[in-house]
Amino acid sequence: MSSSGSLIREARLRAGLSQGDLGQRTGKDRAQIARWERDEVSPPYETVLMLVRACGFDLSSELLPYDESLSERIRDVLPLSPQDRLKRMLQRRAGGGA
Repeated sequence: MSSSGSLIREARLRAGLSQGDLGQRTGKDRAQIARWERDEVSPPYETVLMLVRACGFDLSSELLPYDESLSERIRDVLPLSPQDRLKRMLQRRAGGGA
């Protein structure tokens, strides 16, 4: 999982903005943005969302119930090669199990 600082920095760089540019768009101090990007301070989620949106992007997040069966399926396919994983996925979609 990425830190909020790396998320802010990635959005800013993808938008081609300097920290000063992002500060002007959001009314935030350039030095504060730098501290957030270095993970010296963690901004609230609402601030991260606002900064990312000011860069022209959006975040989607949702909390889902934990599903132990998903972890078991992941452990089952980890040792497989990418080709074998693809074969297994195609078999499941075709109703062939495995």
